[in-house]
Amino acid sequence: MLQERIEGKWLAAFRRVFALNGIGAGTTVALMSETQSRPVLVHLSELALSDLGADFCMIQMPSPPQSAPVPVKSTGTSWAIQGNRAVIEALKLCDVIVDCTVEGLIHAPEWEEIENAGRTRLLVVTNEHPEILERTEPKAEHGPRVARGIQMLREASEMRVTSALGTDLTVDLRDAPCGGTAGFGTTPGAVAHWPGGLCLAFPGKNAVNGRIVMGVGDMNLTFKSTLTSLIDFTIENDFVTEIKGDGLDALQLREYMAAWNDRNAYGLSHVGWGMNPGAQWVSAAMYDKRDMQAVEFRALAGSFLWSTGANQYAGRYTLGHFDLPMRNCTIALDGQIVVKDGVLQGDLAL
Repeated sequence: MLQERIEGKWLAAFRRVFALNGIGAGTTVALMSETQSRPVLVHLSELALSDLGADFCMIQMPSPPQSAPVPVKSTGTSWAIQGNRAVIEALKLCDVIVDCTVEGLIHAPEWEEIENAGRTRLLVVTNEHPEILERTEPKAEHGPRVARGIQMLREASEMRVTSALGTDLTVDLRDAPCGGTAGFGTTPGAVAHWPGGLCLAFPGKNAVNGRIVMGVGDMNLTFKSTLTSLIDFTIENDFVTEIKGDGLDALQLREYMAAWNDRNAYGLSHVGWGMNPGAQWVSAAMYDKRDMQAVEFRALAGSFLWSTGANQYAGRYTLGHFDLPMRNCTIALDGQIVVKDGVLQGDLAL
C-alpha cells in the first residue's frame, strides 16, 4: 500500500512543475482546495509555493452535498466554490490558481468569469497519488509537440478514426474549438493540468457520426476500469443512439447513462489523442482506485480519447460524463495520419 506523506522527491517535483508554470518570487497564487481534497497534495503544494517565494494564500471550501442520482467521478467539474462571491473575487486577483480540488476547476461554472477577468491562469494538480504525478511530470520539451498537435487539429476540417475492431468515426472539425495542454502555461487565461499531454477538439452541432467499438484493454475512466469485453456504440448527429454488448462493461455503462434520465448525457463532448510519454497503460493494474483520478490514461501517447457529456460549445450541459481512451486506433486529419494503430506519427512521434 502506498503511503501519503511528504517525500523530498515529490516536493522537488512540485517545485519544478510550479516553476515551469511561471511561479516564482512574488507570483500571486491562490492554493484552492476543499475538505475532501487529498491532503498530501495540498501540503506538497504549500511547501513548494513557500520554497519558490510565491505570494500565496490558501482557500479551502467545504465539499458540497451530493445532488446526482449516481456517483459522479472524474468530470473536471468541481462545484467546490459554490458561487461564493468572496472566493471568486479573490481568485480574479491572483496570477495563478493552484487547484487541488477533487474534480478540478477546468469546467467549473465560476472559471469563465475568473478567466475573463484577464489576469488568472489555472494549474490543476489532479487528484492522484504523488507517485503518479512523479512519473508523469510535465517537461518543457513536451510543449512543442503538444502545440503542434493542437495546431493540426485547428487547421483540419475533418477527423476520421478507424480500428481493426470496426471503429469508423467521422468528426466535422470546422469551427470546433481545439486545445489541450502539455501540463504548463504561463499566460493569463492559460489552463494546464498535471498530468498533461492532450490534444482535444470540442465538435459543434451535428458534427459526429459513425461507429465506435471499444475492445478488451480499452478504458472507462469514470469507472476507473479496464474493459474485459467489447462495447459497440452507434453515434448519430453527436449522440450515442445504441450501445451493444453482452458483457458487464456494456451493462454497467448503459445503466449509468440511463440513470441520468438526460439525453445530453449521451452527447459527444470532446475527441482527441494523448501525448504524454510518461503515461503508461499497464499502470492501471498497479494502483487501487482510491490512488488515482485516472488522468494519466487520458494522456496515453497515441490513444484515441473520446468523451460523452457536457459540451458547452454545442450548447449541451449535463453532469453525466464518460472519458473513454482507446488503444490501437488510427486517427487521420483531412486524410493525414497522425496516429497509426495507436502510435503517434510524423511531427508528433515520440
